[in-house]
Amino acid sequence: MSATTGISRRTMLAAAGAVGALGASTALSGPAVARTAPGARPVIGPARGDALHVMSFNVRYDREGQTRPGEPDHWPERAPLTTAFLRLEQPTVLGVQEVEFNQLTAVEDGLGRGYAMVGFGRDGGAAGEYSAIFYDARRLTLTWWDQFWLSDTPAVIGSATWGNTVTRIVTWARFHDTVTGRDFVHINSHFDHQVENARVRSAQVVRDQVADSGLPVVFTADCNAAAGASAPYDVLVTDGGLQDTWLAADRRLTPQVGTFPNYGAPVPDGERIDWILVTPGVDVRAAAINTWTRGGRYPSDHTPVQALLRLG
Repeated sequence: MSATTGISRRTMLAAAGAVGALGASTALSGPAVARTAPGARPVIGPARGDALHVMSFNVRYDREGQTRPGEPDHWPERAPLTTAFLRLEQPTVLGVQEVEFNQLTAVEDGLGRGYAMVGFGRDGGAAGEYSAIFYDARRLTLTWWDQFWLSDTPAVIGSATWGNTVTRIVTWARFHDTVTGRDFVHINSHFDHQVENARVRSAQVVRDQVADSGLPVVFTADCNAAAGASAPYDVLVTDGGLQDTWLAADRRLTPQVGTFPNYGAPVPDGERIDWILVTPGVDVRAAAINTWTRGGRYPSDHTPVQALLRLG
C-alpha cells in the first residue's frame, strides 16, 4: 500500500507552523535524569534549523484485562504519560513499535496537530500491533510509503516463515524535507524476540532495502538484540556499514543505560536493543537514551532513543 499523503485515524492533520527550538540537553557526565513533570525541559525537543529529530519508541502494547490500576504496565495510566512525553520532545519523525489501534490516540495527542502517520496493523487493517511512522507534515512531504511482512512472502498479510510465531513487519516512508530540499527514507521495524534466524533474516532484508534506496536512510527499531554484540548488529553495522547513532554522535546527551529496563531502574551500560541507525554521510549531532518519568512512572517498559541528525 502506498500513497502521497499521510494516513491517520483522524481526518488529515492540517499543515501549518514552523519547527521549534532545540531544547536544553543533559550533560554527558551527569546522572540519568528522571523528568517528573510535563513542563520539564526536553532532552532534545523540537528540531531547529536543518536538524532532524528522530525517535524510536516501543510504546508497549495494551494488555487489556490483564493489568490492574497501580501496576506499571497498566495502559490507562501509561497513556497520559506517553502523551506528556511526546508533547515534550516533539520528534520530527517517530518510529513506534507495539502500538495497537486503541493506543494511537495517546501518540497523536502528544505530537499534536500538524503530524500525520503511515502504517497499519500487522494482522491487516487496524488489527494487531503497528510499527507506524509519525512525521511532522508541516516540514516533511510524504512522497511514498509501504509496509511489508518479514517473511519469504512479504506481500502476504500475517506471514511468518523464518521460525518465528509472531508476525513481524517493516513500515517505510520516503520524505522530502522542505527545509533542506533533500529526500530521505525512514525504515521502521520490530524484530522477533525469540528466534535468532528471524532477527538475522530481518536485518538482511533491511540491509538490502537500504542499499537499494539510493538515498540517505534512517532506520529505527526495537531489534531485540544487543548493539555491538549480536548477529543482527553485525549484518547492519559491522558488515553492513550503517552508523550506530549512539556511537557516531558528536554529543551524547544522556548516560548509556539499557533500553529495556522493564519499568525498573535503568541499568548503567546495559544492552541497547532499541537502535537508530543511519547511512554514511548523515551527520549525527547528538544522541540520547531518554529515561523520562512522571511521578516515578514510566510510559513504557522500553526507554525511547533519540538522535539529532543532519542529512549529508
